[in-house]
Amino acid sequence: MIDTHCHLEMDEFNQDREEVIKRAKDAGIEAIITIGSDLESNIGGLELSERYDFIFATVGIHPHDAKDFSEDIYRKLKEWASKEKVVAIGETGLDYHYENSPREIQRDVFKRQLTLAKETGLPVVIHSREAKKDTLDIIRESGINKGVLHCFSGDMDMAEKAMAMGFHISIAGPVTFKNARRPKEIVKTIPDDYLLIETDAPYLAPEPFRGKRNEPSYLIYTAKIIAELRGINIEDLARITTLNAKRLFGISKIPEVGEITYKIRDNLYLNITNRCTNSCSFCVRFITDYVKGHNLRLSREPAEEELKIAIGDPSRYREIVFCGYGEPLMRLDLVKGLAKWVKQSKGMVRINTNGHGNLINGRNILPELEGIVDSISVSLDAHDEETYNKICKPVYRNAFREVIEFIREAKKYIPLVQATVVELEGVDIGKCREITDELGVKLRIRKLHVTG
Repeated sequence: MIDTHCHLEMDEFNQDREEVIKRAKDAGIEAIITIGSDLESNIGGLELSERYDFIFATVGIHPHDAKDFSEDIYRKLKEWASKEKVVAIGETGLDYHYENSPREIQRDVFKRQLTLAKETGLPVVIHSREAKKDTLDIIRESGINKGVLHCFSGDMDMAEKAMAMGFHISIAGPVTFKNARRPKEIVKTIPDDYLLIETDAPYLAPEPFRGKRNEPSYLIYTAKIIAELRGINIEDLARITTLNAKRLFGISKIPEVGEITYKIRDNLYLNITNRCTNSCSFCVRFITDYVKGHNLRLSREPAEEELKIAIGDPSRYREIVFCGYGEPLMRLDLVKGLAKWVKQSKGMVRINTNGHGNLINGRNILPELEGIVDSISVSLDAHDEETYNKICKPVYRNAFREVIEFIREAKKYIPLVQATVVELEGVDIGKCREITDELGVKLRIRKLHVTG
């Protein structure tokens, strides 16, 4: 994991800073970003970043200290921003709770640092407390679209507006507190690609250390709660947030080769093709190469033996799922061969499909899946043909009717059949349910932009 926001240079760590850094490494913290907030902390953070290869720094002036901002400080920030280990401008922003600096001065200094971020191309780390409107207005006016609202304490409306401008949302220790109802609700809904985690050490220690000095090794406690709230495991959360941090702050390399197998929770997914007979408007493959931190953009399609080696022992997983960045039934022979091997190896097989398998292969393929596929999930995605064609843009003229027939036929050969639909404007969920009730299958409703 990466602690994207802490203050390792502060006096609270003077007695045992080396031990704190060692504990962070031992806890699996891959990188730490120590955040500049005043002149002294900027200097201290830069020194730490030069001493440790896995510690990075930001340079900026906190709104509490905006009253001390000067042209000399601005020149220093600009000079420091060019250093190799400096990954962002900030911590800057607005704090109307304490108002240690007058609001007008806070706004002016915030704007100056956003200008610096734009000039340098660096992302910006923003502190915003009880200053929702001014924060969003100033960001919008600046044209900045790369940064993070750290230790987020706003509402969902603020999070959505910030994400719409390209900003990440970072979650800290308060989400672990028992009465933190709003942060818990917000953390459930932030899309994967916009989520970061942090400690803000030495402040805001998570449970069970609340009230004590925080440190980067405690990130694990915050991560565990966030993972539980999002219905994933901590490995998934670590992979997602680490990828996001690397991409935003330019820290180390990110995976460039598409994965042919990828684990989410207790399932192993097989990414066997990126080809598809639909071009769905909501499909994540048109937005990003990544799902739950896994790169699914293939440079070539994998062979059956490659996949067997990558899978290993299928019985280790709850299910082996044919589901990647394409329609798996475009490679029917591979699906059948691999599914048969998985079943012989005491594994469970699920196929996620758009329901075009019979159209693609020119015959009823479902009898060929009997005995080797345990469940199948078919994307219904609309309540009528007109809506389906508008949303999914199929290559086949009669695709919607064929999807319904595919679901009906699948019940004869596959033990568990379900249909799915994405919540989209124009899609009548009630009518979709009428269709699945008539077919006698379960309907699962998927939220837009929630994948994996």
